[in-house]
Amino acid sequence: MTASLISFLIAITILTLTPGFDTALILRTSAANGWRKAAMTALGINLGCLVWGAAVGFGLGALLLASELAYNLLKIAGAIYLLWLGLGLLRHPRSSLVTPETDKSNSQGYGAFFMKGFLGNLLNPKVGVFYVSFLPQFIPADASVALWSIAMAATHDVIGLSWAAVLIASTQFFAGHLRRPAVMKIMDRLTGLVFIGFAARLALSRR
Repeated sequence: MTASLISFLIAITILTLTPGFDTALILRTSAANGWRKAAMTALGINLGCLVWGAAVGFGLGALLLASELAYNLLKIAGAIYLLWLGLGLLRHPRSSLVTPETDKSNSQGYGAFFMKGFLGNLLNPKVGVFYVSFLPQFIPADASVALWSIAMAATHDVIGLSWAAVLIASTQFFAGHLRRPAVMKIMDRLTGLVFIGFAARLALSRR
């Protein structure tokens, strides 16, 4: 059991540190909207992981493996959501410092940023498929699948939130430079392209 847990911790840490949509969203939110809203985004992302862990534990995640229709529907919804986020950044990049008077997104409440992270993760069926194929490898024989799946997803959350804190802290250190008008405009457009790229990869992906 100890060897399995150590292997799980190593694997899930490497997965967390691998750059992806979550990393891009946290960095962009931290630089443009401040650390508090970036923290809410990170909480939303990690709650999505916890929901997927619970789904796997109670057998719902297996539906994605068994049903082509369920997988494709969730995949399309996720791709459309990422595409919508990306196009929004391309169409309306920031060209001025973030203030409530000049930036519409800055007037959004913390809940809106929480939902961006949550939906971005929850609507990605590859997270569910990954959990279905990954978590059972580390569950001891005769142990509660539901309990262990949720516990491992919670462990993933702890690691994910710790990494998010590092990302947010590093971004805030350079916040003065990142919030320059020209830099913000370029950053938003690049992030928009990244989101569109993730949308395309998700839409074209197979189980």
